[in-house]
Amino acid sequence: MPENITHDTVILGSGCAGLTAAIYTGRANLKPLVLEGHEPGGQLSITTLVENFPGWPEGVQGPDLIENMKKQAVRFGAELRLAHLSSIDLTKRPFALNLGKETIHTRTLIIASGASARWLNLPSEQALIGHGVTSCATCDGFFASGKEIAVIGGGDTAMEEALFLTRFATKVTIINRSEKFRASKIMLDRAMAHPNIRFLSSTVVEEVLGVEEKDVKGLRVKNQVSGEQYVLPVAFMFLAIGHIPNAEAFRGMIDVDHEGYIQTRNNVFTTHNGEIIPGVFACGDIQDRRYRQAITAAGSGCMAALEVEKYLEEHGR
Repeated sequence: MPENITHDTVILGSGCAGLTAAIYTGRANLKPLVLEGHEPGGQLSITTLVENFPGWPEGVQGPDLIENMKKQAVRFGAELRLAHLSSIDLTKRPFALNLGKETIHTRTLIIASGASARWLNLPSEQALIGHGVTSCATCDGFFASGKEIAVIGGGDTAMEEALFLTRFATKVTIINRSEKFRASKIMLDRAMAHPNIRFLSSTVVEEVLGVEEKDVKGLRVKNQVSGEQYVLPVAFMFLAIGHIPNAEAFRGMIDVDHEGYIQTRNNVFTTHNGEIIPGVFACGDIQDRRYRQAITAAGSGCMAALEVEKYLEEHGR
């Protein structure tokens, strides 16, 4: 690629948000460059059956959905590259993106780098992601129907997801590594009052059973006070210990909240010291700590793309 090329737009991330933005900017003949980042395809690339994305009455495999979106984006002129952003300079126009061995320039930027789920980082857990181990209760709760399951975490998210999962599961066990729960009193009380939720405090998961069968068969847990080890017979493990927004490269240049999520105004406009940064937009999980769904990510990707079109039109492109 000639180094003197200035792109109309560059999209960071290739999940639902980034690929939707690529489809829209591609159809606008902006020839978007999509940098896939360190997690190509985003969270859907490690998801199995997706049943809540409109238009798929029988559901669709997460990787297939992403692959179809990639093909659609390429059809409209998007270029996808396996590249990771090393650093960025938003003080100059056009913006300069350092990819390590090369620097590319762009008039506008769409940040759709997402947020990575926090995992326990157990080998058995990693082997069973999408096969009974998940970080999204809304996405996968239905598959736990009629089963006993575990939710890992002690904050409000864990309580919310446990309560939600009682709609499907026969029993929900909340496992918290410490004695005290971080959840607010109202959420903790609500979960404790539910007859189908029980609590294991000061307990850690040491192994997820069922790797050979590619299906969760139970959890080997350990009480950190007594040292007792035993197998908890559950068929699903839901992680509710938070997400890590992939926004480290933008610290100091774009406003983020206390957990590192990019703060946006009017849905997708980024700011620095409270002032809108012209030409820089954020969409998807990098700025959405509340919903984190494929369809909401796609919607915000559409918004960012339309704002890019409008911005370039206003600036003579």
